[in-house]
Amino acid sequence: MKKIVAVTACPTGIAHTYMAAENLEMAGKELNVAIKVETQGSIGAENQLTENDIREADAVIIAAATKVDKSRFEGKPILEVPVEEAIKNPKDLIERALKMEKPKDYIDKVEKIHEERASQRTGVYKHLMTGVSYMIPFVVAGGISIALSFLWGYKAFQVQGTLPAALMQIGSGAAFALMVPILSGFLAYSIADRPGLVPGMVGGMLAVSTGAGFLGGIISGFLAGYTVYYLKKTIKLPKTMEGLMPVLILPVLSTLIVGLLMIYVVGTPMKTIMTGLTNWLKGMGSTNAVIFGALLGLMMAFDMGGPVNKTVYTFATGLLASNVFMPMAAVMAAGMTPPLGLALATVLFRNRFTQEEREAGKAAWVLGASFITEGAIPFAAADPFRVIPSIMVGSAVTGALLMLFHIELRAPHGGIFVIPIAISNPLLYIVAILIGMVVTALMIGLLKKKIS
Repeated sequence: MKKIVAVTACPTGIAHTYMAAENLEMAGKELNVAIKVETQGSIGAENQLTENDIREADAVIIAAATKVDKSRFEGKPILEVPVEEAIKNPKDLIERALKMEKPKDYIDKVEKIHEERASQRTGVYKHLMTGVSYMIPFVVAGGISIALSFLWGYKAFQVQGTLPAALMQIGSGAAFALMVPILSGFLAYSIADRPGLVPGMVGGMLAVSTGAGFLGGIISGFLAGYTVYYLKKTIKLPKTMEGLMPVLILPVLSTLIVGLLMIYVVGTPMKTIMTGLTNWLKGMGSTNAVIFGALLGLMMAFDMGGPVNKTVYTFATGLLASNVFMPMAAVMAAGMTPPLGLALATVLFRNRFTQEEREAGKAAWVLGASFITEGAIPFAAADPFRVIPSIMVGSAVTGALLMLFHIELRAPHGGIFVIPIAISNPLLYIVAILIGMVVTALMIGLLKKKIS
């Protein structure tokens, strides 16, 4: 029996990571291929690959949207693809990985071309998502701490020495203060490995101190990563002095270059952009707010946890550091609506779904309530031309309503579990989601045909 080892990882480490692993394992059974999948999720690596697993493997599959260390797979054929590929085409991936056993010239000519093209398509996005994946736990912890401080009243934290003041200090003064440096540092780490961390984090701190915000943090991360990358390629030292590169030359040179660029070149224009964006978002009229909310909703539902969804989520999350909380409310609710709307449709229009889809609808209730948009993927995969427009319209309605109601959300994840403590108006928030759910379900009922 052929043997394959695999690693799956997505930016949030919640849904795509485990869906990809499950699909690869199921495809392995159908193809009679032994496969072990290590998941690198939000709680760390699970089902970890041992040295023996790797030694016995005929090939390696890495399905990831974030950086995965490949050094332990040295000498093995590696097929690296976006995590979505393992969800959609797991059998094809396994078959392609096994074909890599062909002579080395085949691997060089075919698979390396594929990997180069894949890296060109997803490189910048993958680096950004690596930074986001490390940033999200800080934002979640900080957001929940801030939300808990409001249980005693919206101004209770202003009284020094009280528990609300301590919670605000933990959330805003510590966790939120670290989010941009963490984003910048691990974005640089994705490009240049460990040497990128120092200039990346320093650049992120400077983005905060100069007012460049999370957009400045993204720029500093790319600056740091590629600065280190090219310094490593350019500077050649005698072997006796190579030990100075990681501890002295790279961190000092790269930090000075990135720091000076952030202070004298990037900081001021990015501060102007962030200030303008923040003022525009805070001062939006009703019409602009509705249009903006609808756009956020459309993009959240379009690829159900894919690159567009994650880009919008990153944008809303980054705005939390600038005390702009309305887009986050629209984004989370719009991300909850697709699976919830489809779950409702399986109840209202049972004759439009197969037995397997109705069973998937039961899981979609839980996934949607937990803000896991990926719960809509099985339905969209089976009938994309009817399901995707339906969920996009439902999410657009939800996003538009929340921006119209000026509802704020201070925690970037958690679904229904953070509604009581992190939403400025829980009742209207739930109403907006319910309306989006009903719109989604009704469109599904109109567009999908009855199953004979």
